[in-house]
Amino acid sequence: MAREFERVIIIILDSCGVGALPDAARYGDEGSNSIANTAEAVGGINLPHLERLGLGDIVPIRGVPPASMPSASFGKMATLSSGKDSTVGHWELMGLITTRPFPTYPNGFPEEIVEKFKELTGLEVLGNKPASGTEIIKELGEEHCRTRKPILYTSADSVFQLAAHEEVIPIDKLYRICRKAREILTGEHGVARVIARPFIGKPGNFTRTERRKDFSLPPPADTLLDYLKAVGVEVTSIGKVDDLFGRRGFTRAIHTSSNKHGMEVIHQTMKSQKRGLIFANLVDFDMLWGHRNDYVNFAKGLEDFDRRLPEFLSLLGGKDIFIITADHGCDPTTPSTDHSREYVPLLVFGPELRPGVDLGTRESLGDLGATVSEAFGFSSFGCGESFLTEIT
Repeated sequence: MAREFERVIIIILDSCGVGALPDAARYGDEGSNSIANTAEAVGGINLPHLERLGLGDIVPIRGVPPASMPSASFGKMATLSSGKDSTVGHWELMGLITTRPFPTYPNGFPEEIVEKFKELTGLEVLGNKPASGTEIIKELGEEHCRTRKPILYTSADSVFQLAAHEEVIPIDKLYRICRKAREILTGEHGVARVIARPFIGKPGNFTRTERRKDFSLPPPADTLLDYLKAVGVEVTSIGKVDDLFGRRGFTRAIHTSSNKHGMEVIHQTMKSQKRGLIFANLVDFDMLWGHRNDYVNFAKGLEDFDRRLPEFLSLLGGKDIFIITADHGCDPTTPSTDHSREYVPLLVFGPELRPGVDLGTRESLGDLGATVSEAFGFSSFGCGESFLTEIT
């Protein structure tokens, strides 16, 4: 197949779901709708550029009416995989279904894991329970500074998180400890991510820093990213994307410290990289606002992205495809502080693409990966069905 397009840009608005999936009740997520519920909670949201693309045509959103003539194709995608975290979502977007949920630890990690960690690192731990990252450093940060023991905690997600003060356990050492933890967390205890959570400050005023680092379980099979890289396509990660794939399948990775930084990097990369795949994640919706039930700043973050959107669209050429979507939900208006099992939005724009195509409800996030594969001139890859012919 001849290559129809030269460049694809994918922007993941991390956690920006658009409504509960049919099986949401199994996860305790009935009624979740991260974007729409946020807009309702703040009395309406102003997203004129996303409105013109067709965001309001996907789901009713207060302040974002349906566009009379959407400039993008629009729809929503379901998750076929088990689970509702970033690893599951990103893997399925790139063609890989997760059939068995990653293990979670609502009562903390079993003694056998803690003992293996101690044997491998020589360190005892504090905590070992599900907790909010900001709350547990308030609770145990002073004891950590006194004992030099890292703080181990988890959440409703499949994560093994280690918090440490940067002056107590230097950042390079914390990363080494996390790599050792990754070595033992395999098989039945193969958590999706080991996460380094450094912080600074004094007791009563501890603050997490931007030097968080994720150590993900590598995908059990090739994803579209592995394939594209193997055949010579330039694949750039912006944000945490490469972490979620065990750093596999990328020719370049640029880590970012915030949504603002991420959008600046997207803009500069679009100016400099004229071919290949640019795959970006804006994580503040999840890390700073979704998990903290901060719907006010969640709404402001959407408005900030909307303001930058024209800059991105102005850099598109005729052989480009620009995609906005998400990986899961994390509704900041519900009592839960966990991810939510939701549909994700799908907006697809390009100067030579058909505007206003209703792509409907896609059965899998993998439809995106299959479409990207065909856009680069290859056969449809992975678990999904391509919608390229519908928009060209």
